[in-house]
Amino acid sequence: MSERPAGSIESGAIFIDDVSVTYRSPDNSSTVALAPTSIFIRPHEFVSIVGPSGCGKTTLLKAIADLIQPTSGGICVGDRSSDEVRRARQIGVMFQDPVLLPWKTVAGNIEFLAAIARRKPDRRQVAELADLVGLPGYLERYPHELSGGMKQRVAIARTLALDPDLLLMDEPFGALDEITRHYMNGELLRIWSGNKKTVVFVTHSLDEAVFMSDRVIVMSASPGRVVADVEVDLERPRTDDMRYSDRAVALSKRLHEHLKEGGGSPWHARS
Repeated sequence: MSERPAGSIESGAIFIDDVSVTYRSPDNSSTVALAPTSIFIRPHEFVSIVGPSGCGKTTLLKAIADLIQPTSGGICVGDRSSDEVRRARQIGVMFQDPVLLPWKTVAGNIEFLAAIARRKPDRRQVAELADLVGLPGYLERYPHELSGGMKQRVAIARTLALDPDLLLMDEPFGALDEITRHYMNGELLRIWSGNKKTVVFVTHSLDEAVFMSDRVIVMSASPGRVVADVEVDLERPRTDDMRYSDRAVALSKRLHEHLKEGGGSPWHARS
């Protein structure tokens, strides 16, 4: 669904309108990282983006977050530009590395971004966020005392402390082992079901994309462009059994076929 609906756009919706990104090197050579791309994401949707390495998934996420400027086209979140939404601290971004401050406790890390945005939560709100992400009783622990999955939960809580309209997640569980990643998938969906933020989730894992998402956007090999927009018609709430259901496997296979058609390497597109 890439065509912008008539009239105003509801808060939390994202409209990516013919956006392209070209990087220029010091020698004035250029590399097209993202070919002109148009996507409409409905408010409160959980949308994953998959594609081979180097296809522009992270570039697109950074453009939505206003961390880089598109070479052409524009992006709106609701009826505002992504720049306006970013300046209002209504975009939360998570990367694969949780980047916790080692000298701050779990509570201090959860408070950190919100304090910068002048939205510092009180102690009760911090405790509620820690409880939401499954870390009650860990507020005074330091990052070195936490497992990889726990650190990512702190990063999720830190992002939610901003109370953003939009969550952008770039392979947040990519460095975790498979069992922990599956567990964190379920935890994220549990949290999302309670607040229904709009989520754009980048992953290399096709089964993760199917399990988590309402829709999956498939991108071609570089320069990236959208080659498929696949609705995931699995019921919610999702259960572990659904991950290996016939329908989920069929959807993963369909994504894999789209990746091959788009020039995606099977070494980078795990199914």
